[in-house]
Amino acid sequence: MLSPSRPVLRVDGGVYALERALQRRGFAVVAGADEAGRGACAGPLVAAAVVLPDSKRAEIEGLTDSKLLTPATRDRIFDVVRATALAYAVVVIEPEEIDRRGLHVCNVAAMRRALAALTTRPAYVLTDGFPVDGLGVPNLAVWKGDQVAACVAAASVLAKVSRDRVMTQLDMVYPQYGFALHKGYSTAEHQAALEEHGPSPVHRRSYQNVARAERGRNGQRGVAELTASTGLRG
Repeated sequence: MLSPSRPVLRVDGGVYALERALQRRGFAVVAGADEAGRGACAGPLVAAAVVLPDSKRAEIEGLTDSKLLTPATRDRIFDVVRATALAYAVVVIEPEEIDRRGLHVCNVAAMRRALAALTTRPAYVLTDGFPVDGLGVPNLAVWKGDQVAACVAAASVLAKVSRDRVMTQLDMVYPQYGFALHKGYSTAEHQAALEEHGPSPVHRRSYQNVARAERGRNGQRGVAELTASTGLRG
């Protein structure tokens, strides 16, 4: 796949500079892809892909890496992206698939699926951090792409807000873990709950801390069953 000659970036272009440079090189439709939940030990991995309009008037105020935004700002931008994007798609990878196939494979597959689901075919693709092969169009993995390219930042917002809402719903099903607060990431509070209650059906059992907690719970259960069967008391 031939790549375009190196685009010239305007120093005042901000987060839109890379896309505008590619568009000046003839790549009219630029898509960005990113994921959320890679570092969590519970809940799904969520990827999103976005094509933003090529218009100065459509630029989104405050758009950047979703992790740098307040929840209220993320929600606002989430609504604006969905209302103004030429195309967007969100893909969810459940914990079972992550355990079966591995995190990195699922991370790349999720972005590939999101890009394939776009109703507007991109001429060029930007991804956050990891290269994605098999797209059929020129593409570039951009380090900290969600802080550099608007379409990737928009994808990061869609992915994170979508995933956060899933975790808030899961909190109502499994309230003992505090998913609404930490969104499945390995905080001290989450680890304490994991060790006390053992893994839930939405924990990723391929993660070491989850597997360790599961072994611990199984060990405690085995001791309790042995004690009950023999009539022994501690």
